[in-house]
Amino acid sequence: MNKLLFLVALTSVLGLAADAPGITIRMTSSYEFAPKTLTIKAGDTILWKNDSSAVHTVTDDPALASAKQDATTPPGAEPFNSGPVEPGKQYSRTFAVPGTYKYFCVPHEVVGMVGTIVVTK
Repeated sequence: MNKLLFLVALTSVLGLAADAPGITIRMTSSYEFAPKTLTIKAGDTILWKNDSSAVHTVTDDPALASAKQDATTPPGAEPFNSGPVEPGKQYSRTFAVPGTYKYFCVPHEVVGMVGTIVVTK
């Protein structure tokens, strides 16, 4: 019985680990996305972790940008907005459409909290 419980627990842990995003971008107290630029493959998932004491967003929606060049999506991709990501929380998104995505943090765009993701085939 103990072996069975161990195998069930191990399978659960391994299953969760396999589903977890492997690419992380930190949202910092310096009002930066780290790394600022990242290249991934189509189908990859990115996890943004808020390591700061401020609320941040992960936003690629020209309608919400102060400067239109801070929000671009490739043709066929939809704009996105994480909404508020509280300190210690996270947001993830899978990128299916290849191209360049420029995104920003709504409350900190004016101080340069912008990032770029290049999605390859």
